[in-house]
Amino acid sequence: MKLLLIEDDPLLQHSLATTFREENYAVDTASDGLEGLEKAQDHEYDAIILDIMLPRLDGWQVLARLRPACRTPVLMLTARDALPDRVKGLDQGADDYLTKPFDLEELLARLRALIRRAAGQTHPVVELGPLRIDTAAQTLADAEGNMIPLTAREYALLEYLALHRGTVVSRVTLYEHLFDADEDSLSNLLDVHVSNLRKKMGSDIIATRRGLGYLIP
Repeated sequence: MKLLLIEDDPLLQHSLATTFREENYAVDTASDGLEGLEKAQDHEYDAIILDIMLPRLDGWQVLARLRPACRTPVLMLTARDALPDRVKGLDQGADDYLTKPFDLEELLARLRALIRRAAGQTHPVVELGPLRIDTAAQTLADAEGNMIPLTAREYALLEYLALHRGTVVSRVTLYEHLFDADEDSLSNLLDVHVSNLRKKMGSDIIATRRGLGYLIP
């Protein structure tokens, strides 16, 4: 899953980006509203974390220019905790609103919920036959409850395909949602991860649509 973090405080931006990457997210960052708006319009993200008090364009302006064309979930992260501000954010198209200071665990839980809802998945557990993906714990278990070990990138790939079950996901889309914008990646990396997942889960879990991409039927 890939996030866009629009935050002008360099220390907070660095801290949050590091935390998100430790939680297996790919992360792009922007330090002002205009840069954030351009990235949000030019790339696909699974969620956007948007501060309100930003240089060049504030969070309200960014949100107004994104909606309704951009349907990516937006979580507004701000020190402005007055009720009118929260109502304004939600009414203008934000999907959630969290005030500073905040608890990291709550922020991560809200992000997971936003991403699930956007994919039409309300429950954190996704069942794939006898296998169970827990999107909150980021784990994969078999029918007996035994954990199947996955690397961070393997899990991210599996979760994205599972949340878009029944849809063919192109290689380009997978690269966009699994890697940071400035991250170098090998052209065959997806094939390697898919091959490893099939070895661990069974060859019939992930199907290939030649020339189109991958899907979980």
